[in-house]
Amino acid sequence: MNWYFDSSVLVAAAVRAHSHHARAAGILDELVKKKHRGYVSAHGLVEVYSVLTRAPFTPPVYPSEAWQILEQSFVPNLEVVTLSGKEYRDVIRDCAARGVAGGLVYDALHLRCAEKAGCERVYTFNVKEFRRLAPQLEDRICAP
Repeated sequence: MNWYFDSSVLVAAAVRAHSHHARAAGILDELVKKKHRGYVSAHGLVEVYSVLTRAPFTPPVYPSEAWQILEQSFVPNLEVVTLSGKEYRDVIRDCAARGVAGGLVYDALHLRCAEKAGCERVYTFNVKEFRRLAPQLEDRICAP
């Protein structure tokens, strides 16, 4: 089974003090144990790095530590999905036509990557927003 991971899940899995850490880490463990195929978007990896290095976590996550987390915990277990320039334009055009504004465009990119990878599950802690953006995927979108 193909599973897609939003950056919200990966950040929670990376930070033990995060309120959703146990749930996020648990679903990643299940991915590995049950030998499912895991996916993340290229921009999702960048989002994880950005959040890890800028959020006020205690203790803070330094850039070298954030890279180490990505390299050791996520890169070996998740295939990176990329979009072409045309696919980016299509997502933005669709968002504009639907009145989707601001940071929700990043969630739309996550969803397009999940569709491209043929994922049966999309894990996120932003379930409501993801389902609003992709009602056709509603039964696939869930929190860990």
